[in-house]
Order: sequence, then C-alpha cells, then structure tokens
Amino acid sequence: MKIPGLVDLQVNGYKGVDFSSGDLRRDDFILACREMLEAGTTAFLPTMVTSPEAVYEHNLPIIAEAMELAEFRGRLLGVHIEGPFISAKVGTCGAHNAEWIRPPDIGLLDRLIGWADGKVKLLTIAAEPAGAEELARYAVSRGIAVALGHQEAQEEDLERLVRAGAVAITHLGNGVPAMLPRHNNPVWAGLAEDRLFATIITDGNHLPPSILKTIIRAKGPVLCIVISDATSLAGYEPGTYETLGHKVILEKNGRLHDPETGYMCGSSATMLKCMNHLASLDILSADELIAMGFHNPLSLIGLAPNDVKPGQAIFFDTERRVFYAQKRRIKQGLTVREGTDPGAP
Repeated sequence: MKIPGLVDLQVNGYKGVDFSSGDLRRDDFILACREMLEAGTTAFLPTMVTSPEAVYEHNLPIIAEAMELAEFRGRLLGVHIEGPFISAKVGTCGAHNAEWIRPPDIGLLDRLIGWADGKVKLLTIAAEPAGAEELARYAVSRGIAVALGHQEAQEEDLERLVRAGAVAITHLGNGVPAMLPRHNNPVWAGLAEDRLFATIITDGNHLPPSILKTIIRAKGPVLCIVISDATSLAGYEPGTYETLGHKVILEKNGRLHDPETGYMCGSSATMLKCMNHLASLDILSADELIAMGFHNPLSLIGLAPNDVKPGQAIFFDTERRVFYAQKRRIKQGLTVREGTDPGAP
C-alpha cells in the first residue's frame, strides 16, 4: 500500500554533516538534506542541539535560507532546537555539552528565533528549572511547539508546563540517567501524562521492544511519534569517530555510543529504518504505524498533510510488514524501479 510519507521531527545531521557544527557550510547542509530525503524521509525538521551562541548565529541562518529553496519547500518543515534550556546533570544532558547549557532565557530564545528567520517549529526544554513556564508560554506565543526532554521532571513539573502550553516529551525513555528513583522519575511521569505526545526513537538500540510496547500501550498510538534522532554519523560504516566533542563508537548493529560513559550519542538510523524496526514488532496496525510516522508529527507542529510536498513514493508491504521507498530513474533507455528495501517489488 502506498502511504502519504514519513515525517521526522529530529534530524541532527546526516552522512558526515553535523547541523550543530561551528563549521557548517551551506553547500554541505544542502547536500545532507538531499541525501536524507533520498533515503526515504519525506519531510523533516533540521535540528540543532545545545551549542554556543556564536554557532547558533552562524548555523540557523544557513538552515533558514536553505528552507526557502524551491526543492525544500514542503520538505524542510521548520527548525527543531533541542536545548540549550535543558538539565546539565550527567546522564540527563545525554550527549549535549553541559558547558553550553543555559537556564531558561527568553532573550536568548528571541535571538534564536531571529537567527532562524522565525522558522523554529519545535523547542525542547527541561520542565523543572525556574523560568521554564515563562519560556514555554513565550515560545507558544511565537507559534512554536514546546516539548520537554533531557530533564528530571516530576509529575508536578509536567503539570505546570502543560498548563504553560507544552505538548510533547522528546524521546521518552532516553535523555535520562542510567539509574532512576523507583517511582518518582521523568519516565513514569511522562507515561502518565495523557496531554503530552511522546516522541520515541525506534532504531532498535535506544529502547528495547518491551519499553516500546509499554510506551505505546500507555500513551496509545494517537499520542506516539516516531523520530530517528539521526546524527552526522547516520549513513556511515561501523567504526570509531568523534562527534559533539565526544569519541564515539558506531557498532555493526547501528548502536552509537560514548565508550567512556556508555550513553547513547544520538542515532545512526534514518526514519525508514526506525519505522521498519517498529513494524517488525507486530504490535501496531498499518494505520497506527502511518499515524505515528506521518500524521502525528504533523499534528504536533501544527501542520496538515497538504503542507508536505510529496517526494519519492513510500510504500508499506502489509504482508511482510516492511516500509520501503521507491523511485524511478532512466537507465539505458529503460525505466528502472528502485527500492531501498532489497525485497521491494
């Protein structure tokens, strides 16, 4: 069956291009976006993680200007800024550099919005710091969806931020310390908050199947959204690399982690791979999968399906439970059908 497409709310980079690098160049950014769109992602939010102000000032205009290109209209849907208003505690901050994390600051957010030419669509902040409510209200007043993540938030913190306009939790089950209190922790609180979408990284490494099932059953497919959290090492071969100032290891199974801390450093997967792993668990109908990979992410950022420009055709094989992208190209006078899945018809 042909599906509307796949929308990814968190792409941090691709094939060697880091959207948060201080050396980001326009041509490299454009090439990485083209490659990501060719890899089966129909539309996405280029994402910047916690960075120094100078890097935001350099990178956000590059991203915003590229979004104006005809080829990216309806494909690059806005900017996701994850941080710098998150928790700086070890484990909670994940792969973000704690030196660059800042307390809630409306003035800084205003500058970020300006550098991005008003194209910020999603902002991830921690719920518990003083000033988080005011920051969320301001972001919402500027048309930005607010998500909560990389935090130690308890139920009362989420309640306050929901009243301030927050609508989601960023990668629920990740961005938390390896050890948590048994009952009062941000994972349980996030599961129980029925007014917040949950974005989840379904690459097969960030969350085991049992946790994915638990999140989906607690929130319901209507409140779950698949994201890739793809980094600059997505699309690379296994090996040892450096990213975000960390030495990282990309394993053969796609797991990308810091060998010193054991914490994940983003994902090496694309949206297509994430959707295929989730489909393989056989816990969701085709319609539920499509909602989590297309309709729900658009709803979170206030867009409709017709705001997305169709790209290459995306299909779901209901018998084999496999998503694949298909395109046509001309080779030696013949029309050849190509699929990203080896078994694609």
